[in-house]
Amino acid sequence: MKKTISLFFLLALVVACSGDRGPMGPQGPQGQAGINILGQVFEVNVNFTSTNDYSAVIDIPQDIEVLESDVIMVYWLEDVISDSTGPIDVWSPLPSIFYINNGVASFDFNHTYFDVNIFLDGNINLDALPDAIKLDQIFRIAVIPADFAEMHPDLNTLNYNQLEDAFKSYENDFDVIDLKN
Repeated sequence: MKKTISLFFLLALVVACSGDRGPMGPQGPQGQAGINILGQVFEVNVNFTSTNDYSAVIDIPQDIEVLESDVIMVYWLEDVISDSTGPIDVWSPLPSIFYINNGVASFDFNHTYFDVNIFLDGNINLDALPDAIKLDQIFRIAVIPADFAEMHPDLNTLNYNQLEDAFKSYENDFDVIDLKN
């Protein structure tokens, strides 16, 4: 008897939930405005020589607004590898350290909200470094809005690809400006 009653209720439920769809209900109220996060990136080509004291001060383009609370990261184009789809850039976060026979050298940076200083430093004679390390070095500078950084405290800012993917997830607002020195 219990099985018959259970079967009857199951059948009634299936029949009650079938049929034509009813009319659409009224539109709900407008929701809150979404988050508008705009990350900015630009690239520079730098030569490190004794003439410039192995340092380059890069002005942040005026069309990029930087607040003192924003995060600035710098990545070095360490290598370009071949792939069947084309060349792939290999970006390394600064500081990047080189262990050389007689010592250590590194690319590093510091910044204000209007410029970035990228420099070559080490405990060896920097003139003795090969030109491949000192000349025509490409750096990518990323300005990360403070709101974005606060919303993603677990974001690994040392990983350029993770930053780029995170920015792209916010309405593809990731701009790249190419500057050549």
